[in-house]
Amino acid sequence: MMGSKGLLNVDDGGVGGLPVVFVHSSAGNTTHWAAQLSHLRTHRRALALDLRGHGKSELPRDGGFAVEDFARDVGTVVDGLGLQRFVLVGRSLGGAVCVAYAGAHPDRVAGLFLLDPASDGRSMPAEQAQGLMAVLGTEAWSAVVEEAWGPMLAPSRPEVRERVLSEMRATSQEGVRGGLGALLDFDPVTPLRRYSGPRLSMVTAFNEEPGAYHHLVPELPHAKVEGTGHWVQLDAPDEVNRLLDGFLATVR
Repeated sequence: MMGSKGLLNVDDGGVGGLPVVFVHSSAGNTTHWAAQLSHLRTHRRALALDLRGHGKSELPRDGGFAVEDFARDVGTVVDGLGLQRFVLVGRSLGGAVCVAYAGAHPDRVAGLFLLDPASDGRSMPAEQAQGLMAVLGTEAWSAVVEEAWGPMLAPSRPEVRERVLSEMRATSQEGVRGGLGALLDFDPVTPLRRYSGPRLSMVTAFNEEPGAYHHLVPELPHAKVEGTGHWVQLDAPDEVNRLLDGFLATVR
């Protein structure tokens, strides 16, 4: 699908019900949602997109990598497919992107399901943030990301760890740097408070710091998933499907 800023890849299938739109994390892609897509497509339409600079989608021609730019990718896809109302599902960076879209278009979003959404990155000291962005611009970028992600992948099966890290290395450096950098400036509180529809944040042990969305916005319903790493839908696909089914049953 061609957006004004470049080609966006979409995996679309299934018929019936309110469509569900899935948004991946930094260095992720549509295939991370394969278990959810096949599960839901037995009875409803479900689609996933590759964000700019990720998967099979092109880098943006304007270099835009704010969370709001990624949210515009969601808008390009849903508008291009003629979807008027839909449920948004996002993990980590994708959670921030879905929050941004829901806050800007609350009437279009029938429900907001967040899976271990990224924390508020604005709390990182400016010097540390500048250092991170600088090193992500060097040849050592993938080693730095791999080290940072190590603890969040520790509970995962070896094949999940290997997959996540190999796909991170295969993602464009600009895309990874842009996705991680976008979170350093994003205010999640304003759009979360602007969207009053059904919402639920499923969090892991890695999402309990003060900048977690359910701490910043206490009225955001949340529940904890035990025993997984940060890549929840790869670690526990059946559990995510069960939780998603429960949430979708509340959405009209």
